[in-house]
Amino acid sequence: SNTHAPTRKLAVAAMEKKRVAIIGAGVSGLTACKHLLERGCRPAVFEADKLLGGVWARAPDCTSLQSERPMYQFSDFPWPESVTEVFPDRRQVADYLDAYARHFGVLDCVRFGHRVVGMEYVGVGEEEVVEWEEWAGCGEAFGSGEGEWRLNVANAEGNIEIHVADFVVLCIGRFSGVPNIPTFPPGKGPEEFDGQVIHTMDYAKMGTKKANEMLKGKRVTVIGYLKSALDVAAECADVNGTEHLCTMVVRTKHWIIPSYYAWGFPISNLYLNRFSEFLIHKPGEGFLLWLLATILTPLRWLFSKFAESYYSIPMKKHDMVPEHSFFEALATCLIAITPKDHYKRLDEGSIVLKKSKTFSFCKEGVLVEGESSPIKSDIVIFGTGFKGDQKITNMFTSEYFQSIAVGPTSSTVPLYRECIHPKIPQLAVLGYSESLANLYTAEIRAKWMAHFIDGGFKLPSVKAMQSDILEWEKFMKRYSRVYFRRSCIGLLHIWYNDQLCQDMGCNPRRKNSILAELFEVYGPRDYVNLHPK
Repeated sequence: SNTHAPTRKLAVAAMEKKRVAIIGAGVSGLTACKHLLERGCRPAVFEADKLLGGVWARAPDCTSLQSERPMYQFSDFPWPESVTEVFPDRRQVADYLDAYARHFGVLDCVRFGHRVVGMEYVGVGEEEVVEWEEWAGCGEAFGSGEGEWRLNVANAEGNIEIHVADFVVLCIGRFSGVPNIPTFPPGKGPEEFDGQVIHTMDYAKMGTKKANEMLKGKRVTVIGYLKSALDVAAECADVNGTEHLCTMVVRTKHWIIPSYYAWGFPISNLYLNRFSEFLIHKPGEGFLLWLLATILTPLRWLFSKFAESYYSIPMKKHDMVPEHSFFEALATCLIAITPKDHYKRLDEGSIVLKKSKTFSFCKEGVLVEGESSPIKSDIVIFGTGFKGDQKITNMFTSEYFQSIAVGPTSSTVPLYRECIHPKIPQLAVLGYSESLANLYTAEIRAKWMAHFIDGGFKLPSVKAMQSDILEWEKFMKRYSRVYFRRSCIGLLHIWYNDQLCQDMGCNPRRKNSILAELFEVYGPRDYVNLHPK
């Protein structure tokens, strides 16, 4: 009906006047921009790099997706038919993101080579902000209209420009920017070592050709046993073969698996449908759901053992079966897909594993537990991940915001719906919390956020949001144990999506029969017609 047409026009006009800034043109930034453009808002997207696609722009060439292609796609922009791989490689993902940005006009909004170096909330005194019982004073995206963000933006020449925004979307990613470098006691750190020490971040920035030249003929030691560490070791083994071994120092054994099939059965049927979520205690569950999860716990154990019995076969040979269950690895999103020929390389000896909880440096290389002589090395590469939370803190100039932005290390990062900090107004964070298919998660969050910015709903009170965050924290601490800070929603993705759907006034049930609803895998295609009004 056309009865809403005049109000809709007014709303679009209001949205056109609003200044929204998006920081980062990776997966989250691109889809956030696309959804705001659809609602008549034209955001400014600041991207420090000269390329879009975030981590995909600079990852080593041998890097490929960790999620199966159908799970890692935008609901309204399928992969091109020319891409047939289950796990597309870095270049294919980068091209896909580029095509998405062009198709939806996102590219025209991106200002490349513009790095936001700090941001300050002005117009409302900090004492007042601290006191607010409603988010931004009223629970609405733009607050009372008095407050705004001032962004200090450094351009390619290093000159600082001031950019003002009514709302900021932080899409700075978790797997870049601030490397996580282990600390060492005096006399045991990299300064003792005669060779070169770098982080995988530096390695990725070099580009494949340069990186391969650096590795050629060198004795390389990689610290770590997850995604970046495995990719670098694979490239190293490709370049040097068995002539110069690549050593991996493994502090924690992880579930590194060849595919999401165990004994020929797709394990997504055990973990990514509604039935599987009945086996898990949920944030804010009622008595019935609690009872169900309690009764079905043995089944969860069984599913995990089934997967472990298959995936551990090649691991046993190298004494690499993790100490934690496969279920726990999924709950923390700490699963990696094996690079091609990984176990073949272990068998032939081009990659050597050294298991050691601690390590230190000496003149000639790296010392590990249980071995008196060092691992003689020319280059040591840290594949030890990133400090994504530190990156968020660094964005703010206010000491108050810096102190509350990511919470203490004893709690989860306090984001309502994994997007909104209850005490930081006119700002959303997209892409800190992860899942088993981050692009799929980013898109539904962007839909939710765009609907909120467009006045679609109000946020609950600060207290209500804080208690919801605590419920999710309990869930994360229960199943992710020491890794709760990763804010992984992988195993409750549908429950999480349901909440976003309810906020948007959409039906969370996306299948067309009860059986399908219970047992079919949920993925991006189920949300293709999710259009909140």
